[in-house]
Amino acid sequence: MQAFYSDQFVLPLPDGHRFPMAKYALLRERLEQELPEWRLAPALPASAGELALVHHPAYIAAVAEGTLTPAQQREIGFPWSPAMAERALRSVGATLQACRAALSGSGLAANLAGGTHHAYADKGAGFCVFNDAAVAARVMQAEWGRRGEAWRRQPLRVAVIDLDVHQGNGTARIFQGDDSVFTLSLHGEKNFPFRKEASDCDIDLPDGCGDADYLAALEQGLAELERRFEPGLIIYLAGMDPHENDRLGRLKVTADGLEARDRRVFYWAWQRRIPLAMTMAGGYGRDIAVTVGLQVNSYRVALDYGRRWQALSAARA
Repeated sequence: MQAFYSDQFVLPLPDGHRFPMAKYALLRERLEQELPEWRLAPALPASAGELALVHHPAYIAAVAEGTLTPAQQREIGFPWSPAMAERALRSVGATLQACRAALSGSGLAANLAGGTHHAYADKGAGFCVFNDAAVAARVMQAEWGRRGEAWRRQPLRVAVIDLDVHQGNGTARIFQGDDSVFTLSLHGEKNFPFRKEASDCDIDLPDGCGDADYLAALEQGLAELERRFEPGLIIYLAGMDPHENDRLGRLKVTADGLEARDRRVFYWAWQRRIPLAMTMAGGYGRDIAVTVGLQVNSYRVALDYGRRWQALSAARA
């Protein structure tokens, strides 16, 4: 199984900044030590042309050239730097590579970062510069259409299953009214962003929501997705911020609950033989080692389903 990383680009953040930049390298190191079945590779940068399938050219240029206004930088939550711009390109590129790998026959691949779902077409927000899921969906649709005998193929339909604790407002806005992409979001009702956008399926969760209610809400969301949409690709935002010890999450989902969540999403995709690309999205644990441990467990669970895809590929060969 393939996974792609961009942790070599570290943002020079001020002391006390609440974004847990260190978790990405820690995750890669633990995967190398504990789960060597994951083949890790550095992410390639997304191109300006790929970004332009979603983002406004003026905004892409402002990020590349360092001309974001102070207000734009405050909304993103990061000061501009060359590393910030490069990391944003690589984070999108990693999701592109994971989607390509999943669609090429591996069935399952991952980005060790990504899940930058607060970015809109014309601006960034909430620690998100470019929207990796949105760009990946558009690029995969374009590449799918260029494959051989494309006239015989149905257009690629993409489901974004967003299980970060914060609503994917940028993704929802980008795809509003687009019947080729389905956006499903489970999120804290009273959490950021305080002005929500309309996803195809939004499920608001109350503060203090625990395992049973969270998993029931997930079943509701997957049932709605199945009733209304037939995807050819899933982009799964496996956020760790619903965890009970997350500083920003406000929910009470346990480690067991998050594992059950991951297993349900992977199994749902496997039952339908839908390729899936996973991104890590948010995770702001009081102890960064706890957050990284939760992420490692998502990769451990994913291996079970990756092996099923490998067996299927071997049987078809």
